[in-house]
Amino acid sequence: MRYAYFVLAFLCVLLVSLYGVRGTTFTKPPIMVFPDTFFPEMNHQAKYKPQAESAFFSDGRTDRPLPPGVVSRNPLRADDHLYRGKDATGQWARGFPAAITVDARLMARGRERFTIYCQPCHGALGDGKGIVSQYNWGAPANFHSDLFRNMSEGEIFNTVTNGKNTMFAYGDKLVPEDRWAVIAYLRALQRAQNSRVEDVEPNHKTELGLK
Repeated sequence: MRYAYFVLAFLCVLLVSLYGVRGTTFTKPPIMVFPDTFFPEMNHQAKYKPQAESAFFSDGRTDRPLPPGVVSRNPLRADDHLYRGKDATGQWARGFPAAITVDARLMARGRERFTIYCQPCHGALGDGKGIVSQYNWGAPANFHSDLFRNMSEGEIFNTVTNGKNTMFAYGDKLVPEDRWAVIAYLRALQRAQNSRVEDVEPNHKTELGLK
């Protein structure tokens, strides 16, 4: 029975080959296997090819120049700190861009994005004990190590944007503002896991029984 399938497959390939013989000049239009019967005008659409000539425009060009005063649909990303994580000298910037306000709203957004994109690998605490570690899928980074605690925010931003080693890039999934939100939440996780008594505000020390 299986030989029948082989023969059928061979006949299909042979039939397709006969309809597409290379180097042969045909005088009739090619066969349309699935023509659009509801909108027949869609079968053969008039169109211009890039850089082709046009008899409609006075300059004879198909490609049209941009009108005066046109504005790009994407913002001009001149803020290197915000969009690339670098300072004026081209080094990885420390701290957050002036356009980013670190507040409760940003932290909530960062926690949401972190849970979706970072937690599966790096864990809810950022300690590298995500779900993938249970299946031995690599060794995700532990953000509480001195390497990441001392790493500049700009370098972390670049890693999130472009990826590093086995980590995929997330620049196509997180807009720049969301990447900074994730970094803000990451810093909060690091602060929570490496806190000191000196970090507690004086008015809260008595509540915790601290001196």
